[in-house]
Amino acid sequence: MSTARSTGAQASKPHAADSHDLIRVHGARENNLKDVSIEIPKRRLTVFTGVSGSGKSSLVFDTVAAESQRLINETYSAFVQGFMPSVARPDVDVLDGLTTAIIVDQQRMGADPRSTVGTATDTNAMLRILFSRLGQPHIGPAKAFSFNVASISGAGAVTVERAGKTVKEKRSFSVTGGMCPRCEGRGSVSDIDLTQLYDDSRSLSEGAITVPGFTGDGWMTRIYAGSGFLDPDKPIRDYSEQELRDFLHREPTKVKVNGINLTYEGLIPKVQKSMLAKDREAMQPHIRAFVDRAVTFTACPDCGGTRLTAAARSSKIGGISIADACAMQISDLAEWVRGLDEPSVAPLLAALRQTLDSFVEIGLGYLSLERPAGTLSGGEAQRVKMIRHLGSSLTDVTYVFDEPSTGLHPHDIQRMNGLLLQLRDKGNTVLVVEHKPEVIAIADHVVDLGPGAGSAGGTVCYEGPLTGLRAAGTVTGRHLDDRAAVKPTVRTPTGKLPIRGATAHNLRDVDVDIPLGVLVVVTGVAGSGKSSLVHGSVPPGEDVVSVDQSPIRGSRRSNPATYTGLLEPIRKAFAKANGVKPALFSPNSEGACPTCNGAGVVYTDLAMMAGVATTCEDCEGRRFDASVLEYRFGGKDISEVLAMPVTEAEAFFAAGEARTPAAHRILTRLADVGLGYISLGQPLTTLSGGERQRLKLATHMGDKGGVYVLDEPTTGLHLADVEQLLGLLDRLVDSGKSVIVVEHHQAVMAHADWIIDLGPGAGHDGGRIVFEGTPAELVAARSTLTGEHLAAYVGA
Repeated sequence: MSTARSTGAQASKPHAADSHDLIRVHGARENNLKDVSIEIPKRRLTVFTGVSGSGKSSLVFDTVAAESQRLINETYSAFVQGFMPSVARPDVDVLDGLTTAIIVDQQRMGADPRSTVGTATDTNAMLRILFSRLGQPHIGPAKAFSFNVASISGAGAVTVERAGKTVKEKRSFSVTGGMCPRCEGRGSVSDIDLTQLYDDSRSLSEGAITVPGFTGDGWMTRIYAGSGFLDPDKPIRDYSEQELRDFLHREPTKVKVNGINLTYEGLIPKVQKSMLAKDREAMQPHIRAFVDRAVTFTACPDCGGTRLTAAARSSKIGGISIADACAMQISDLAEWVRGLDEPSVAPLLAALRQTLDSFVEIGLGYLSLERPAGTLSGGEAQRVKMIRHLGSSLTDVTYVFDEPSTGLHPHDIQRMNGLLLQLRDKGNTVLVVEHKPEVIAIADHVVDLGPGAGSAGGTVCYEGPLTGLRAAGTVTGRHLDDRAAVKPTVRTPTGKLPIRGATAHNLRDVDVDIPLGVLVVVTGVAGSGKSSLVHGSVPPGEDVVSVDQSPIRGSRRSNPATYTGLLEPIRKAFAKANGVKPALFSPNSEGACPTCNGAGVVYTDLAMMAGVATTCEDCEGRRFDASVLEYRFGGKDISEVLAMPVTEAEAFFAAGEARTPAAHRILTRLADVGLGYISLGQPLTTLSGGERQRLKLATHMGDKGGVYVLDEPTTGLHLADVEQLLGLLDRLVDSGKSVIVVEHHQAVMAHADWIIDLGPGAGHDGGRIVFEGTPAELVAARSTLTGEHLAAYVGA
């Protein structure tokens, strides 16, 4: 009796362990955050919103998630921590109630040619084990089906110490791998056009080599001319067979040129190592143009692009080889695996089925496992990373998402919302950085940051339930119910771009005329073939400016001024005004502070502990040598100019003694895309994804082209910024350009002059044109998924 009473008394009083229902953040100052203090409810879905650059990522990723990961890393031994990336503690006073954070961001997956959807999700590993157990004929263990493992063998004598004696024994070994020896598991071989490497009518001394960097009197050419293997005055077309082999293919050989020991190497391996080994996007524009001209990539003739040896392709299960399985659409592969019934590998088949079903559930059933990971869009990469968490039994975990609606059609966003709620309902805390009203609508708790971007942001404007956001009067609250109206009148095309028989990827022999001189939106569900149609059929030529979603690569030394080419006219203007060299006005060249080498900070490496960055005492973070800062232009030194926001710099270079038209043109374009608040010298690593995309757009707006192809320019844009983007697109069209936009945002669709809708589904269920016409006609017909969602959006 007494026991029952005491139990009841205890039950009425909450357990101490149940009182930790909040993640408390006090005094967060990362990047532009201004002493932010908030309380985030656990086991709820919290959406962080606000204009691009308001501090959402700084709060969620750089503060909450970063501290959680740092604390987890500290649980490992110092030895293990030495191999892990060291993370500094975020600039915050108090962080309480943290749980294990799993970050599912939009970082592109590795662009390594051997990384595929299958290898990135471990699905290939399971398939390899399956084929090594059930495949007929049996060719070996799982390695024999891997295109990342080469077949090697060797034999020889080894010396072994045994019972005090040294004994020599003969040993041999062999590893059976699945890598195609011709393409080394890449699936494609490069063919170099020799006419683009040299002019055979000239001799070396006449500048025969036309590869960038091989100038007539440069070191590269001097090595070839002074090697002793070639006659520098003989035209290349007159070379003997041996001379031509030495010129193009010779292995690295030590030579003496002008008394200096150097390495001579044939021109083709030299070009392959110095240029083709690099990521195309990371190349300088003139080298990229040369590579595009000189190199063609074709499917490997030995393996047919499957990356695998003939032996790996010969082993089959029910007539299907591992190459066939990887080439299948994942939804079809899931059906095939479901049909396999083999008790000896039952646990493996169950795990494989679950992974493949997760692909379909998340809306990626249209992919194939052989798809290179580097070709996935940011949104697709994020959803691929989600796959391993969907079936997880973990609970009380904090999942952090970065705009999960990116690249999704309104139809697909409903499915994504269901997955986010599913993760929450398992007892997890879900934090989402998002702009789309459809995702904000499912939030249990909303944190709105702002009021502006950059230095004008970094404060919490609203925190609470969604219902209060509309009444809060913040930028997000005011724009949450914005609905763009369908244009009453549309522009008349000035011409057309005919596409005939397009068959890239999943396109079904598509014929379409893209009108020119107007704003064209190409839309359709994710995986319906939009990018295949636009990027595959609109050739990137002299007249086409293509702004895709490939990420901007940049170190701490890269900033908007260096990326856009703005620093060049500024340096020249400073140099001319002061009668000195332009190189003095670059923190990466002669003008750099000698103490910090132009970085502005001095780094101290502390092994497994987070490295410490302290502001350089000599230049006080300005990055330049003191003598350089004495030179002025328009009353300011170079460090003051780089500290200016774009809007201030635009006015500075527009008139007066600092008038510099070349710099002013670039600054106007940066202001046009809504980047007026970022400073010229701000490191690219501190910019958000949306800001980088717009920086890229501003850079390409200066290109001389008649047709602009934009791939989801609304990525990372707040509802308020979409309006500004539409104004920019209108200005481009009104100036005589043709603009083709691949886009899902209904506001952009409603604003279009012409819509091309692909579908009806994804993968092999798509690839067809399901509608062509004006937005008003699409809304009236409601014949497609896009039509239904657009009609609901505009309230028709």
